[in-house]
Amino acid sequence: MNEIKLFCPATIANLNCGFDVMGLCLETIGDEMIIRKTPEKGIRITKIEGADLPFETEKNVAGVAALAVLNAVNCDFGFEIEIYKKIKTGSGIGSSSASAVGAVFGVNELLGRPFTPHQLVDFAMKGEAIASGCEHADNVAPCLLGGFTLVRGYNPLDVIRIDSPSELYAVVLHPHIELKTSDSRAVLEPTVSLKNAITQTGNLGGLIAGLFTSDYNLIGRSLQDVIIEPLRKKMIPNFDATKNTALQNGALGAGISGAGPSIFALCKGKESADKVAQAMKDSYAATGIDFDLHVSKINPNGVTKIKN
Repeated sequence: MNEIKLFCPATIANLNCGFDVMGLCLETIGDEMIIRKTPEKGIRITKIEGADLPFETEKNVAGVAALAVLNAVNCDFGFEIEIYKKIKTGSGIGSSSASAVGAVFGVNELLGRPFTPHQLVDFAMKGEAIASGCEHADNVAPCLLGGFTLVRGYNPLDVIRIDSPSELYAVVLHPHIELKTSDSRAVLEPTVSLKNAITQTGNLGGLIAGLFTSDYNLIGRSLQDVIIEPLRKKMIPNFDATKNTALQNGALGAGISGAGPSIFALCKGKESADKVAQAMKDSYAATGIDFDLHVSKINPNGVTKIKN
């Protein structure tokens, strides 16, 4: 195999109580990438559509991630990468992680799979750091592995994949404003109170227990964030009203997707998700800000090959 075409899905990270450690993979939103072998060694970005991103390998998320894989093997050929962005940059649904994951997955496939999907998470994090300023796995892990993921630790990297309850749907409203991850991280405080740490830990444990037992009510009760959301929500226009609208119309829980500005809601069943999506749409329309709206099941597969 000398060429591969990929679907690189969007993701929702943090999930309220799981800052930097929890994420899920979406099914209906994602980028496409084409990666092919070349006689020339190294990594070249040859085409980018849908976003204004650098072609220089060392400045491009996909380029840096692919180089990390290439530098870990003895290889006498190289790769060129085409990127077709469908996930808007700065959207809060894993645009940079989709690029990083597509790059490491595709290069690994064309190399004959020397690394496992879990090992690829570490390489993808190198690319993610170009966009966010630090290595974190809460987007790249679900993008690679599918379903939900928990990053138990980073030294060494320890990622646990969790199957999604079968009736769980996600609604994502993406306002057309750009909010850089680095800016969202800048508003965070370096310490938290013991009271908030205890509350957040309980919610994270409840969310994980709810996922394993398909207890939708427990999932909903656990989707509470007392540490990050209060600091970041002021950066997202109409956040409180949109979140409350989602909850009033049957969402299990709602919050900030990743670093924002996207707002997500989790719902039980397609009918509930569609109702919540319509209510969020009606609520946000009053702001006059353009937005995209997505309804998606949880993607169990992560990044996948596209058959030509």
